[in-house]
Amino acid sequence: MPATPHSQELRRLALSVLQPGFTGTVAPDWILRAIGDGLASVVLFSRNIVSAEQVARLSTQLRAANPELIIAIDEEAGDVTRLETATGATRPGNFALGTVDDPDLTEAVARDLGRQLHAAGISLDYAPSVDVNSNPDNPVIGVRSFGADPARVARHATAWVRGLQSAGVAACAKHFPGHGDVAVDSHHGLPRYDADAETLAAQALPPFRAAVEAGVGAVMTGHLLVPALDPELPATLSPRILHDLLRKELGFDGLVVTDAIEMGAVADRYGIGGAAVRAVAAGADAVCVGGENAGEDTATLLTDALTGAVVRGDLGAERLAEAADRVHRFAGWSRRLGLAVPLDPVRRDLGFTAARRALRVDGPADRVLPLAAAPHVVELVPSTNLAVGDATPWGIGAPLRERLPGTTSVRVPHAQLAEQPGVLADHALAPAAGRPLVVVVRDAARHAWMARALADLTAARPDAVVVEMGLPGGPLPGAVRLYTHGATAACGVAAAEALAGSRTGGVPARY
Repeated sequence: MPATPHSQELRRLALSVLQPGFTGTVAPDWILRAIGDGLASVVLFSRNIVSAEQVARLSTQLRAANPELIIAIDEEAGDVTRLETATGATRPGNFALGTVDDPDLTEAVARDLGRQLHAAGISLDYAPSVDVNSNPDNPVIGVRSFGADPARVARHATAWVRGLQSAGVAACAKHFPGHGDVAVDSHHGLPRYDADAETLAAQALPPFRAAVEAGVGAVMTGHLLVPALDPELPATLSPRILHDLLRKELGFDGLVVTDAIEMGAVADRYGIGGAAVRAVAAGADAVCVGGENAGEDTATLLTDALTGAVVRGDLGAERLAEAADRVHRFAGWSRRLGLAVPLDPVRRDLGFTAARRALRVDGPADRVLPLAAAPHVVELVPSTNLAVGDATPWGIGAPLRERLPGTTSVRVPHAQLAEQPGVLADHALAPAAGRPLVVVVRDAARHAWMARALADLTAARPDAVVVEMGLPGGPLPGAVRLYTHGATAACGVAAAEALAGSRTGGVPARY
């Protein structure tokens, strides 16, 4: 009998290649029904997380329907965090680790994160980002990268994969074939990577080769156009990139999962369903969805799109079956990976130690630090991309107040500065009269308004201390400059310790 869109087996195959999100801190009925019908994966976001204990209960509930269910999460342990969205990550991110450039430390941090994820029942982590951030104006990677040097990124990719997987959680190298040298956020548009094939091979691919050689369990595709490889199709939808390059040339035999299929780079052109069909046809095995579209209707739409494409002949039945088989093989492998590792305790101090090692100082710190009195802290706040999210707290005002009682702080976003020209005079400079001023920025070199505000503040107060919590982008004004190389909670604590003179890890390294 020919297959139809309602064929039970065809629907089971389609469900098995989806990795949907959902809302709530317990599994909704539609997810449990879908697991019974063949859904092999789910992905958790911050909206699903209240505590480690609650996530463990949720994982147990989900796996009661399928012991080999893949439970994924997008937890980079840096500025992109789901487990610690409410507090900020207690570990530094990739750029801080790349700055320290101690692969043993990177492996230890990844292993520590893996222990936390393993205890919560997570089997797949969409990390690490192994993009080489060769474009400092990149709006979506930045401190999520280990750096701008391919060799450095490659050695830390290896360390991260080994560390995470040694703790029983599968790693996922992203965003293939490399999202570092772009200037468009793929959540909203289609980035282009216009390097020639030789540059691509030397600049973007070495970290992916290293991750494959380290045994990474999964690779996530990037929604970007790479004309040297495929002048027409984004990488996620390109057989040349997923099959010819990733499978054949790099020899990767694990799970290929898409970046969120509802992102504008692909969904705006093909629709969510059309993009999913094209991705699977191109060689993707699993379709991630649900960061923004997390309802049963989206899962149904994608299931119908895949089954309908098979019936029409737009998607080969053999390709869908191959993808489903790879998902099930990955599920079995990741389960065995987890069962082979005991539930070891997390080292609560490791992330803070790593953040202290990543801190750098420029200027006459011995004459300025520690601060002589409780300061006024001004934090210039940029908008963040969807991967990071606006809900995750960052900055140094709170941790510095704990160490120097009497510290005051104000946060000034771009919109407020544009609407209230006097905000810096009234809320930044006036409260700092007669006391130290600390100005906190995040990627100041990428935001012209922030650079101007920083220049105005330091012109009025040349003795101000400046803390950069994003990418260093050239010389900064100020009496002393601190660079945290990330905006996680651990990075904020490291900076606060240096300002207050309460550091326990020695003198910050100098630029």
